[in-house]
Amino acid sequence: MKYDVATIIEGYAQGYFLMADENNVLGWYGSRDRTLIPLDERFRYPKSLRRVLNQERFTVAINRDFPAVVEECANRETTWISPELKDIYWLLHQTGWAYSFETWQGDELAGGILGLVIGGAFIGESMFYRIPEGSKVAMVKLVERLRERKFVLFDAQMMNPHLERFGAYGVSEEDYQELLYKALQCQCFLI
Repeated sequence: MKYDVATIIEGYAQGYFLMADENNVLGWYGSRDRTLIPLDERFRYPKSLRRVLNQERFTVAINRDFPAVVEECANRETTWISPELKDIYWLLHQTGWAYSFETWQGDELAGGILGLVIGGAFIGESMFYRIPEGSKVAMVKLVERLRERKFVLFDAQMMNPHLERFGAYGVSEEDYQELLYKALQCQCFLI
């Protein structure tokens, strides 16, 4: 099946995101309450994670193994990442829109975050870990990178207890659209 990258990016730029339902039927979704990861002083993480960061057990890479990150993000009992969506992520990756932000322990993929970069927005699609703390370290290092690169927005789409620990917060659809518009006026690069 052929996908139109411009149409897909336009959907995300309007605040929608792709998900597959339990029958693997792909659709566009929106949310009245969006979850953002703060890129300012509201971002926080547990002291125990600070110790892990100081030990430098993990190294960080971008796109070192994009297909593996997508597979790991989809590898759960209930997933919204269908085979079709994997193909779309691969196409978006090949065309410079989708990225994997990874942590490695030696030669082993420890964890990662899958996301899209559109202007000054990083739209987080999913995350995973194989080694404890792998995804948490990826989150901290990604936020540092987004700050350095002057990103405006880190969209995590939906709240969960894991994200709450990092200071994630909800915004209304109206506030989200305002921030997204501002982010789209910027040209930021992850790499």
